[in-house]
Amino acid sequence: MDKTAVCEILVTSDIHGHIYPTDYRTAEERNLGLAKIASLIERERQRAPDLLLLDNGDLIQGSPLTSYFIKQQASKLHPMVAVLNKLDYDAAVPGNHEFNYGQDILNGVMEESSFPWLSAGIVDLKTGNPAFGRPYIVKKIGPSTDPVKVVILGVTTHYIPNWENPQHLEGLEFRDALETTKAWVAHIREQECPDLLVVSYHGGFERDLDSGEATEKLSGENQGYAICREVEGIDVLITGHQHRFLATQLGDVTVIQPGCHGQALGKIMVDLEMQGGRWRVRQKSAELLRVDESVSADRTILAMLSDLEAKTQSWLDQPIGQVEGDMRIHSSFICRTEDHAFMEFVNKVQMEVTGAQVSCAALLSEESRGFGSTITMRDVLSNFMYPNTLTVLRLQGRDIRAALEQTAAYFVVSSDGNLAVNPAYVRPKAQHYNYDMWEGICYEFDIARPLGQRVVKLTDLDGVNIEEEMKFEVVMNSYRAGGGGDYEMFKGKPVVREIGADMAELIAEYIQQHRTIKAGCDHNWRVIVGGTEE
Repeated sequence: MDKTAVCEILVTSDIHGHIYPTDYRTAEERNLGLAKIASLIERERQRAPDLLLLDNGDLIQGSPLTSYFIKQQASKLHPMVAVLNKLDYDAAVPGNHEFNYGQDILNGVMEESSFPWLSAGIVDLKTGNPAFGRPYIVKKIGPSTDPVKVVILGVTTHYIPNWENPQHLEGLEFRDALETTKAWVAHIREQECPDLLVVSYHGGFERDLDSGEATEKLSGENQGYAICREVEGIDVLITGHQHRFLATQLGDVTVIQPGCHGQALGKIMVDLEMQGGRWRVRQKSAELLRVDESVSADRTILAMLSDLEAKTQSWLDQPIGQVEGDMRIHSSFICRTEDHAFMEFVNKVQMEVTGAQVSCAALLSEESRGFGSTITMRDVLSNFMYPNTLTVLRLQGRDIRAALEQTAAYFVVSSDGNLAVNPAYVRPKAQHYNYDMWEGICYEFDIARPLGQRVVKLTDLDGVNIEEEMKFEVVMNSYRAGGGGDYEMFKGKPVVREIGADMAELIAEYIQQHRTIKAGCDHNWRVIVGGTEE
């Protein structure tokens, strides 16, 4: 009889601090979180005790629980690491959001982990070696006499310096993920001779998996398609970053991406058989184990962090101010078509904090609801879930016009002549946060006009046309200031000043200082379609 073996790999990615199955905006239970994923892991382990368990990045940031932990209890064991240690993870890959709190926090997280962190392309500038120790690990599973040799290579998108605070990246070099993968896969194949080679890549796909057509600007942020097509010798590619649900085959490579926030667990099955004295891959498959009502949260995991969760909920419910008027967002779409009191307030805070004369900001989530009459910390964190800091750039009029044209690309005219969202901002990854709204200037978009010609009005607040050479100090979040969202016109522009505190903290402090904030807007911008206001 032929000798066979089965290798099972379980994958999480983009958990973003979600452990409890909780919607922190409402405190209601939802089908997500590591506590529920833990139950799926345990179920799989009962059948395959020696399975491999990996996390693909963006683990430690993204929920009010982790925000509260960083602000109040950062000296203790990070809750996400505590859970991964408990679940006996084999390895993790750092994502871009692992750097949001700086390297001191990240290094502490890594030191506390009972598993290695892998990233071949993030290197120490002084030594040129992988900054986090091991670029890959070797695991042996299956029969004790002839175990299957599995190598797991970790790679992180090299686009991080375009978004992250430079102070958080000091001493690090981010090398091209595709070229890094090519070099290390060749090295591993030659030196390790693995039976199964897995690449865990915190990045996504830049092209449609079926047609190969580009689905985004080929900036290097996502290189999953190129990795599958151009790197020989990969058996499995784990991906993330885009928060997509993928379980498929691309060429000879089995591909998985398990969404975000613990909504699904990725599962890869590899059947091998002994041929000529070594293991050969016979068959591979990928599937997503979805979290639904039938999956109960692991009680041990819940109990581990019950005190932190209770303190987080209490902190979230603290009232910090009042609104005079209406700052509620009833429709995110309408909010982006006309000046809105909530976005006016955000830009006002950005300008007051930095002293800038012009500001731009985005509605960060389709689920943002603005502020009701009473504002709590829950409201603040629900609207400002990313730890973005502020940067003031010195721009010219031509830069502002180019940025507005980029923003105007968010809209298209539908077949019935109405305003609609450009499909490129919805698929394959929702990018509504790349539409900015400005204060300190007046402008108008006509979406009936061609791309690049939609800014039909651009003046200062006194009605004076903004010419190409005019200079302005403009405040925006650090992601945008680095050119994030294809705002290439901002790259390399002079930095006037930077604010270290994140936006949630700045907004909360402003509200606490003023106690009552007035809702209102000056209607300094509008969107039209061929002369018809939307």
